[in-house]
Amino acid sequence: MHAADARSAVSIAAVRWEGREEGRLELLDQTGLPNVAAWVSCGDVETVVEAIRSLRVRGAPAIGIAGAYGLAVAAGEAVRGGLSADAARAHVLARAEELATARPTAVNLRWAVERCVGVVDRLPQATPAADLAAAILAEAREIHEEDRRLCDAIGRHGADVLPEGNVLTHCNTGALATGGEGTAIAVIVEVWRRGRRFTVYADETRPLFQGSRLTAWELLERGIPVTVLVDAAAAHLMRTGRVASVIVGADRITRNGDTANKIGTYGLAVLAAAHGIPFYVAAPSSSFDLALESGDEIPIEERSAAEVTAPAGVPTAAPGASAFNPAFDVTPARLIRGIITEKGVIEPVTAERVVAVLAGPGLAGRGGFSDGGARG
Repeated sequence: MHAADARSAVSIAAVRWEGREEGRLELLDQTGLPNVAAWVSCGDVETVVEAIRSLRVRGAPAIGIAGAYGLAVAAGEAVRGGLSADAARAHVLARAEELATARPTAVNLRWAVERCVGVVDRLPQATPAADLAAAILAEAREIHEEDRRLCDAIGRHGADVLPEGNVLTHCNTGALATGGEGTAIAVIVEVWRRGRRFTVYADETRPLFQGSRLTAWELLERGIPVTVLVDAAAAHLMRTGRVASVIVGADRITRNGDTANKIGTYGLAVLAAAHGIPFYVAAPSSSFDLALESGDEIPIEERSAAEVTAPAGVPTAAPGASAFNPAFDVTPARLIRGIITEKGVIEPVTAERVVAVLAGPGLAGRGGFSDGGARG
């Protein structure tokens, strides 16, 4: 493959729906990449929830898409079970809360599930289970397609502002994490497509190595040079002048622009500020939670100690040692040069600017689900 063909020559997907209404949700099991590419067939909601919690599917937009299709799976359960219209509706709403809470930090999951619940709310109470399933699946497909378009727009807006030179990124923000080309990686791919040449430095992103396993694989598939480094080497990389910018994704962004992303992101932002390197965040509007005023309100998921003490099942810590394993950290808005969205670049990053660009229906966080649907 020629590098110039990076944008169009490679098709990578994390989520797919096979067949029509009677079809099934399939998720690419990212825990095996880059060595094994296996698909998980999700015939029930429990399998979808497990895939989300175990990071078989990951990345805030991809999790949201999986959650939306997961509600279609729930509706399919109702159809196969021969449930009445009322029972099918109750079943779907109960499953919605299970899906929406599968991971607490990424706001896209609840946003997407809630949007599909809104479809249920708008249908007559007597809607048969099969028609309910068809409507939910249509909405999930639209969410998936919208994300593809959002990724393209993020790539274009980001390519207009990303400085010349090598780029440092963290975790994985590409097609494996979204419904399209990616968020931060979409920017990188678009810059490359426009003819600029550079190297991408990818943090390993411990403890699960999403950078070295997933980002490096995606970029190499597109013919873009990538150099992997241990997370702790980022300071030296910046001090020696090897990178001109840092760009990352986001799992949740609050009203004031504070951003939750994979653990280690905050440290990169502090380092970038210390070395005068612009630090960008790339994320769709669905990653904003305007109900939260600041990052202090973002729930931070803590994961198993074994991910740190025995990654991939290989013991690396002294027996008996405990581990601190937050999955995310919060980067204050003051450290972010700009937030690249499908609607444009938010710069400077202030509450006023965030609201001015993004405020509108569907962005504010909301509560749980009941028989009446999503409630505040």
